Amino acid sequence: MDYRKITEEDSLYNDIEKKSVNQIINEIHNEDFNALKAIKKLFPVIEKVINKIVEQLKGDGRLFYIGAGTSGRLGVIDASECPPTFGTDPNKVIGLIAGGDMALRNSIEDAEDDFNKGWDELKKHNINSRDFIIGIAASGSTPYVVGALKNCIENNIPTACICSNPNSPLTKYSDYPIEVVVGPEYITGSSRMKSGTAQKLILNIISTTTMIKLGHIKDNKMIDIQITNEKLTDRGVRIISNSLSIEYSKASDLLNKYKSVRKAIESYRYE
Repeated sequence: MDYRKITEEDSLYNDIEKKSVNQIINEIHNEDFNALKAIKKLFPVIEKVINKIVEQLKGDGRLFYIGAGTSGRLGVIDASECPPTFGTDPNKVIGLIAGGDMALRNSIEDAEDDFNKGWDELKKHNINSRDFIIGIAASGSTPYVVGALKNCIENNIPTACICSNPNSPLTKYSDYPIEVVVGPEYITGSSRMKSGTAQKLILNIISTTTMIKLGHIKDNKMIDIQITNEKLTDRGVRIISNSLSIEYSKASDLLNKYKSVRKAIESYRYE
């Protein structure tokens, strides 16, 4: 099947610089709905991805995101949110971006062109068949990402990808290709818009559902939340108070004693 670069096709909107602010924001908003509709069609494959990730992580594996530019930044963001939200080890979910940490704040566009660099960086983490890697690239052709997944497949490491073009090179090296086709961008080629929005939403779904199935959520509460500031301390106390049906002051005492929402709740029966 032909590889169609929809992410590079001309916008469906013309003369946008001549439009009013109201027209522009309405058109962008309407286009964002296309991202939502495209994601819903992919629930079956996303479910398979999550089930496999849960299986891998239960077997002492890790989840890797790898991407470049906007895609890489979104992966790093999602990975960095897992420890404070779910109390995971920082090495459990890892985000890699072409160009390294400097690329989080600066555009290093040529970093994505090295076919071998992504795999080299994965090897530094001793990636193995217990792990799971998700390559993120709107185009589906970024050499840094394609090379990484190609080597993973050759080394029996399970893979998925998130891309916005159908039948892209990246899908050839993905056990679970997530092709979220959102159509041409509002600004031609600006995949930081709908494609990026779709990537962010899918990553939220994947990491959140995975962590729920791994036991990091009780009822609808973050019982493994890291208590690192006043806001999170208050949240932790309220979670304990609501879960145990006790007064706020008693819950606060428990949190001060155990330094963990989970431990406070689980130890209360022995108080």
